[in-house]
Amino acid sequence: MAIDPVVLFFVLGLIGGFLKSDLELPKPFLEALTIFLLLSLGLKGGVAISKSDPTTLIIPAIALIVGALVLAFLAFQILFRVGRLSRIDAAATAAHYGSVSVITFVVAQTYLIKIGQPFGAQMAFYLAVLEVPALILAAALGKRDEATPGSWAEFTRELIFGKSVLLLIGGMAIGAIAGEKGVEPFAPLFFDLFKGVVCFLLLELGVTTARQFPELKRSGVFLGAFGIGFPLAAAVFGAVIAKLLGFTLGDQTLVAVLFASASYIAAPSAMRVALPHANLGVAIAPVLAITFPFNVIFGIPLYHHWVSLLN
Repeated sequence: MAIDPVVLFFVLGLIGGFLKSDLELPKPFLEALTIFLLLSLGLKGGVAISKSDPTTLIIPAIALIVGALVLAFLAFQILFRVGRLSRIDAAATAAHYGSVSVITFVVAQTYLIKIGQPFGAQMAFYLAVLEVPALILAAALGKRDEATPGSWAEFTRELIFGKSVLLLIGGMAIGAIAGEKGVEPFAPLFFDLFKGVVCFLLLELGVTTARQFPELKRSGVFLGAFGIGFPLAAAVFGAVIAKLLGFTLGDQTLVAVLFASASYIAAPSAMRVALPHANLGVAIAPVLAITFPFNVIFGIPLYHHWVSLLN
């Protein structure tokens, strides 16, 4: 099967990063693209919610949150007891792996569209729901050994009013209130240009990923192995939960991808506030240098194959 051009943009960025090219997208441009992406996902999810009974989303959301908390706790135990990271660094890293990656989720959607596998737009709701719980758990686990822990009030404000959560939830609220007819005039902007915007973001992420490898080398072999092994196990765990919840094959794949993904937007910001003495270089290096590229290039098709076998 031909590689999706979206993935090829990421590979191009990787090549540019490894060759130390001056390829770099302007930060204000990237900020605008990220805002666009989050609003677009939120609007799609909101429109889907407007067409269904919102109460049907509650039980699956609770089950997925419990699953995410279990994963975050397991990640912490492995990093702390097996990897011998300090309690604070283990908690900060577990926060990244317990939360989710918006871009990985979007790439998975483009993959499913490419192969003709339908999925529900309401999955954006579960994306938003899964961003926060693991961050709270990780902060609680790490604060015990934090000499000067950050304020819970500031941490809560960062979680609730942080860009990713606010835009996703806000976009969903707008989509749910306006409905399909109300959002239709904006479709050429928010929906038709969606995949092109993803290509720009993946190009930049390729460059960023290449620059994380020196930090990963300093962090040791264990984190590299964890960056692949843990997401593989998490994907299976997520797929089983989604299967038990009665999700469709496409939605099961997206849940597997969400559980296998790791946050590099919300988690670093939240941990910087909650655990100010955590080494965020150690936490982010395996996410960007190993987990993200593995999921984007190899993991997503693999998880879809596993889900197909499960069904």
